[in-house]
Amino acid sequence: MDKYHSPQVDVAVRLNTNESPLPVPPEWITDVRNAVDEVAWNRYPDRSALALRQAIANRHGVSADNVFVANGSNEVLQTLLLTYAGAGRTVATFEPTYQMHAHLARISGATVVSGQRDSDFELQESEIRRVLDTAQPEVVFLCSPNNPTGRLEPRRNIELVVANAPGLVVIDEAYAEFSDWSALELVTEHSNVVVTRTFSKTWSLAALRLGYAIAPTRMVEELNTVVMPYHLDALKQIAGERALRYVEQMQSRVAGIVQERGRIAGRLGELGIDTWPSGANFILFRPTSAASSGSESVWQKLLNTGILVRDCSTWAGLDGCLRVTVGTPAENDLFLKALSWAVGKGE
Repeated sequence: MDKYHSPQVDVAVRLNTNESPLPVPPEWITDVRNAVDEVAWNRYPDRSALALRQAIANRHGVSADNVFVANGSNEVLQTLLLTYAGAGRTVATFEPTYQMHAHLARISGATVVSGQRDSDFELQESEIRRVLDTAQPEVVFLCSPNNPTGRLEPRRNIELVVANAPGLVVIDEAYAEFSDWSALELVTEHSNVVVTRTFSKTWSLAALRLGYAIAPTRMVEELNTVVMPYHLDALKQIAGERALRYVEQMQSRVAGIVQERGRIAGRLGELGIDTWPSGANFILFRPTSAASSGSESVWQKLLNTGILVRDCSTWAGLDGCLRVTVGTPAENDLFLKALSWAVGKGE
């Protein structure tokens, strides 16, 4: 297997990994710094992470028994697959989508079956039914908003999957705070639905590596059986719980990023560059063939100016596509200016 990787280059403007461009509130840093004095470093952390789980539960209007926490949403996804997938079982994805879903499924020993989105990266009902009917997967992944396309999955598609999937349905909502709809309301005690979230994007805490799932109680109990004991350290639990005290600041930052996303999309349209509707903190775009001609690619031309975006052109179905994370207004200005020159429309 090839390892999952995202190239890191030392550049002035890094817009390739969908991180928040803004630092955490200084008040949060003070809170965490003070909390260090409260940690009993010679003792194991709270194995149940109850205070953190309760804070997350309060945020979403569920019980703490419906919350599973782990080291980033990737560990949440890995634990789900170790619990419900594995050798002799099938996991379904709909490509193009987040590559870690299939990667982690294969690591668990499962067989991966992939449905395909259409040329506009939308998922058709007929393809959903085909995959579910033929593969009968134990686990189905939907990423909404979808990474790397940015599209928010229509409610009708998610409800169709939930109604017809024979096993677990995982809705990866790493970017949900940037969109208008969440599948959280579909999680009930009698459902087969799990929604996963992360602190990396909207909470400006990519360095913390903290994620969680909202799921029926019975599923959370199974995940806690599979996950390593004491897997979430004491400082991480405190830092995550303290972050949830700054909801208003987070929402303000999200609103600013959404506004900038619209500005970038508008400018890309003026440049004649193909884009797709995004409900996330990034935009997928495809420079025209004329703009991509010459000895250097648009990606390389941007890099030469100190701007790093994600090259998605080698991924299935994404020929010629690049993905840019929404940065600060100043970073976005630099990106748009460099892109204008890269496609031959600089002023």
